[in-house]
Amino acid sequence: MNSNKSSDNTLVNLQEEYDKTHIQEIIDEIERELIGLKPVKTRIREIAALLLIDKLRNQLNLVSGSPGLHMSFTGSPGTGKTTVAMKMADILYRLGYIKKGHLLTVTRDDLVGQYIGHTAPKTKEVLKQAMGGVLFIDEAYYLYKPDNERDYGSEAIEILLQVMENQRDDLVVIFAGYKNKMDKFYESNPGLSSRVTNHVDFPDYTPEELLQIAKLMLEEQQYQFSEDADSVLLEYAERRMQQPHFANARSIRNAIDRARMRQANRIFQSGDDILTKNDLVTIKSEDILQSRLFTQEVE
Repeated sequence: MNSNKSSDNTLVNLQEEYDKTHIQEIIDEIERELIGLKPVKTRIREIAALLLIDKLRNQLNLVSGSPGLHMSFTGSPGTGKTTVAMKMADILYRLGYIKKGHLLTVTRDDLVGQYIGHTAPKTKEVLKQAMGGVLFIDEAYYLYKPDNERDYGSEAIEILLQVMENQRDDLVVIFAGYKNKMDKFYESNPGLSSRVTNHVDFPDYTPEELLQIAKLMLEEQQYQFSEDADSVLLEYAERRMQQPHFANARSIRNAIDRARMRQANRIFQSGDDILTKNDLVTIKSEDILQSRLFTQEVE
C-alpha cells in the first residue's frame, strides 16, 4: 500500500521531457512550411501529445495498451500528405517509436506482382527496405480489386496485415488516397480498419491559400509577382479548381513552371539586350493570362 502511494507521487517534468524530444522543431516546421491545413496540424499535435504521454507512462512502468501507430491520410492530390508523412516519420523517430525515421513511398506496382508467386517476394522486399521507418502507400485502394479473381493485391494486403500486427515496433504504415475510395477500402477489410487507428483528413486548399503557396514557391526560386499578378493568379486558381484533374498545390506548381517559361519567352522576344535584375525575377500578369484557362476556357 505504501509503495503504491509513493509511486503516485513520482514527479515528471513534462516540459523537460518534451524539450528532450525536439519534436517542437518539427511541429514549428509544419506550421511554417505548410499553408492552411489547420485540422491536419491540430491532429498531428494531438498524435504527438498522445505518444509523448504514452512514453512517460512507460517510463513509470504504467501498463497500458500500446497506442496504434498505423495511420490513414485521406484527401485530394497535392494537399501535402507525403510532406506531412515525412514530418510524422521524424516525430516518431524523435519519440523513439521507430529506429531509423526514414519514409519509403510506394504504390500498388511496387507491391503487387503480375503472376503467381511474384507478389510475396515484391511485398517482402518493400517491407524489408521500410523496416525501422514509415511505409507510405499512396492510392492504397488500388491494392484491392474484388472484381478481378486473378488479381494478387489481396495477397499483398495479407502480408502487410501480418507485419502491421506482429512487427509494430519495427514499422509504421500510412495508407493514403481519396477519402471516399479509402473508406470503401477499409470497409472491404475489417482486419485492416482495426489496425489503422489514426485517421487524418487533408482538406482542399482555398484559392487564397493557393495564392500564398504560389508566392512561397516563387520565393524559393527567387522570383516574384508583379503587383497586378496576384489577382490574376487568384482568378487562375478559382478557374482551375473547377477543371478536371485539379491537384491543389501540384496544379499551382505546374502553373508557376509554365508562367516562368512564358516569362522567359517574353524577355527573349522583347528585343531588349540590357536587362535588369527585376526583369529576370518578375512574373507579370500576362505570363499567367496566356494560359489556356484564360484563352480557351480549357486547361
